Amino acid sequence: MSFTLAEPVHSELLIKKSRFIGCVQSVPDRAAAVAVVASLRAEHPAAAHVCWALMAGGQSAANDDGEPGGTAGRPMLEVLRHQQVEGALATVVRYFGGVKLGAGGLVRAYTDAVAQALLGATLVPLVRQRSLRCSVPYALEGLVRRELAAAGATLDSVQHGDDVAFAFSLPEPDADAFIVRLGDAAQGRAVWPRE
Repeated sequence: MSFTLAEPVHSELLIKKSRFIGCVQSVPDRAAAVAVVASLRAEHPAAAHVCWALMAGGQSAANDDGEPGGTAGRPMLEVLRHQQVEGALATVVRYFGGVKLGAGGLVRAYTDAVAQALLGATLVPLVRQRSLRCSVPYALEGLVRRELAAAGATLDSVQHGDDVAFAFSLPEPDADAFIVRLGDAAQGRAVWPRE
């Protein structure tokens, strides 16, 4: 089972006069991760490096930001993988203290910064979502909205045409039961297009 983070968590390490500021936070995709990294660069203009690792399904990535290859981003990514964290961005801002740490020292420092942040994290099980669409007569719009709210569904869009078309998502394990429940409540007047 994969997990995501309930909220951002931080760490700070001081190793041979270098300061490592770690953060692990939930992000939906690479674009959001790049925006976070850009804001960190703006927030820490004097930092020597802003290294990061993204674990977001097919958009996973690692960036050493000028540190020797494989000493920062990849080790940070491995910590996320090992903890089964998905949809997460790990960042470490390094202020160089004048003492070189060597490749092994860098790997340990970046790994520890992410691991320390994760120690304080609240991990939430990641539940796969299922996207659904249905159409109902106007008279049933309120009923569908109430059922969606009661099921904790995420309403993506509502279109008003000859009927009312809903696009929404809810946890995969609840989807089939919801379809049956809404079908019964709508007395068979809910139309489910083939996916």
